[in-house]
Amino acid sequence: MNWEILIKQFKQYLQLERALASNSIEAYIHDIVKLKQFLEISNLTVGPLKVEEAHLKAFFKYIHELGLSAHSQGRMLSGIKAFYKFLLVEELLDKDPTEMIEGPKLGRKLPDTLDLQEIESMFAAIDVSTPEGFRNRAMLETLYSSGLRVTELITLKLTNVYADQGFLKIVGKGDKERMVPVGREALKFIQIYTDEVRVHTPVDKNSQNIVFLNRRGKQMSRVMIFLLIKGLAVKVGIHKNISPHTFRHSFATHLIEGGADLRAVQQMLGHESITTTEIYTHLDRDYLKQVMKEFHPRS
Repeated sequence: MNWEILIKQFKQYLQLERALASNSIEAYIHDIVKLKQFLEISNLTVGPLKVEEAHLKAFFKYIHELGLSAHSQGRMLSGIKAFYKFLLVEELLDKDPTEMIEGPKLGRKLPDTLDLQEIESMFAAIDVSTPEGFRNRAMLETLYSSGLRVTELITLKLTNVYADQGFLKIVGKGDKERMVPVGREALKFIQIYTDEVRVHTPVDKNSQNIVFLNRRGKQMSRVMIFLLIKGLAVKVGIHKNISPHTFRHSFATHLIEGGADLRAVQQMLGHESITTTEIYTHLDRDYLKQVMKEFHPRS
């Protein structure tokens, strides 16, 4: 039996025999679909009855590396375990591949993830009446809107902001370029900052094409972004160990939890192909933009 048939039967089981609420059912189905997507982009032609423990470990390693929070990983494991328990009950399997899979203890601990309310409270705490404050708001809106690494944020070039198309051209690790959608709110702050704030800053000759500048007209430093975020967290009473990378993890978590395709999130983050062979093909930009519009909380 293929994925579509068994997912449909699992949904009926949850509705009729478990009598779960519709939101809970959709969450379970969402988890199974994400596993299916992972197998497809890993170039693995594996049906639900052929999934093995190694496949599941690779899947959880993958979503961990995408930045999905430990809580979300645990919830997703719960959904997949429920699916395979159903297959055992229906006697379609005689062994549960999830039996030895434990909760997320994968490699280094991820930074805490911020929820949307926490992110918005940090944004609201920035005094945008000052030039530095408006710049800071524009930077953090961009960081969260596009899931950038902090180095990608501070090196973002004016000539790489395609406002009319709603994209940023990002130069990531190894000087690899990618096009990333940018949300309306972030784009609005970038445009106002560059048109009305940055124009009044004397610009250092080596930073003419850099979007975000410090008071001396030079490129921002990583430390400045780190201190900005730490200070805002303290100001609004967030007691989590956060950093600029937390915004990147939050970006990925919110998109995936909202239902975004794993392949789209992978491309927006600029992650390498998850297999040793280059099976990953770049998705259409219109599709990436649609994913951002549909699933990002502030798009």
